[in-house]
Amino acid sequence: MQSTQFDQIWRRIATILSVVILTLCLIYVSTGVLLAFYYEPTAGGAYNSLKMINTQLPYGWLFRRAHDIAGNAVIAIALVQIVVMFLGRQFRKSWLAAWISGILLTLSAIGLDWTAMILDWTQEGYWRFSIELGTIEAIPFIGGQLREILTGGGAINTVTVEHLYTIHSYLISVVTLILAIVNLSALVWQEWQMYQAECEVRS
Repeated sequence: MQSTQFDQIWRRIATILSVVILTLCLIYVSTGVLLAFYYEPTAGGAYNSLKMINTQLPYGWLFRRAHDIAGNAVIAIALVQIVVMFLGRQFRKSWLAAWISGILLTLSAIGLDWTAMILDWTQEGYWRFSIELGTIEAIPFIGGQLREILTGGGAINTVTVEHLYTIHSYLISVVTLILAIVNLSALVWQEWQMYQAECEVRS
């Protein structure tokens, strides 16, 4: 009986974490939209536009900081949620949607962080991305093509920033938000099913 109670607690925690993840995703997307009004996705303009947002735009530093914190927090909490789901023994087929959406959500959040590394056009981001490109290029069969897609044909330049900005803002962000909604919906639905099953047993 105690094990069942603990399982219920873990499941409830997983649902709460899913609500937190969705909230953070909404903060991430909304602040990203606000930053996009002033961000310039070019090799020279990216750094200057972000500097202007931090120093000249009213509350610009706050929106950028919230954007960064929300992005990192989604990764951390999504990983914690997977552990909580494991501890809650949520291995049934009925939990498949929650598991798949949770894992894909974690990967997409990591993808958001990865594609953002060069968007500020700093020395650290530039060299990190150069190293990552070497790793990508080493992938058999498709490594060269992936590098061409990301860089826009060789060197890291304005086209590279534009490509990563598009992938970051219009593809992965939308997918992450959808996965967060699916994950929460799956967990809430399972909570409701478990509640109904308990009511039937008690009656």
